[in-house]
Amino acid sequence: MTALAAPDGAAAPPQGVREERKPSLRSVWVVFARRRYDEPLAQVGTVTADDPDLAMVFARSIYDEHPWVELVVVPRSAMYTVIAP
Repeated sequence: MTALAAPDGAAAPPQGVREERKPSLRSVWVVFARRRYDEPLAQVGTVTADDPDLAMVFARSIYDEHPWVELVVVPRSAMYTVIAP
């Protein structure tokens, strides 16, 4: 399979292969959490931070209203829409 050239001249990843995007400064991070192990993760909000470490600190301090068993941050830039409204 031939890689297509990206607009900046770099080779694009092969079709069907998603290129990992690094979050930029002041990225929006989506926060997911769950209160019990038998519950699925659910989005509880967002935070804006420069890096993953700060995003984790902000998420923990802002969304501390429940004793979560799991709290996850994901850069919004890493999320892809599958079905749009």
